[in-house]
Amino acid sequence: MSTIHVDVVSAEELIFSGEANFVVLPGEVGELGIYPKHTPLISRIKPGAVRIQRADNGQEEFVFVAGGILEVQPDVVTVLADTAIRGADLDEAKAQEAMRKAEEARSNAKSDLDLAMATSELAIMAAQIAAIRKLRGK
Repeated sequence: MSTIHVDVVSAEELIFSGEANFVVLPGEVGELGIYPKHTPLISRIKPGAVRIQRADNGQEEFVFVAGGILEVQPDVVTVLADTAIRGADLDEAKAQEAMRKAEEARSNAKSDLDLAMATSELAIMAAQIAAIRKLRGK
């Protein structure tokens, strides 16, 4: 079976780099499934779960991204994420607290910019909580 090389990179670090059988990502207009020899593509991605089926052991690697850019070449997938967190590092309690703070910030927004920033953070936290629950089977 052929494989595709996958790199998931955030502003802080390389989150994942390795060979995969396939990758599933949250595209801007829906979920994208990428297999080896995929047609070249560049797309924005929205907050959500990136699922990578590793070629070496068949296990699924899980990464939360808070949005970013996806580039697909026939043998390489590159995810440049605004923020990326390994599935094992996700903390639902912290995400719930961040969501509560975003709701509070949205309620107390004094300008359209403050409102937009708080609404964006709220959407990211909601996506993160949904991803955590999906990962943990809740």
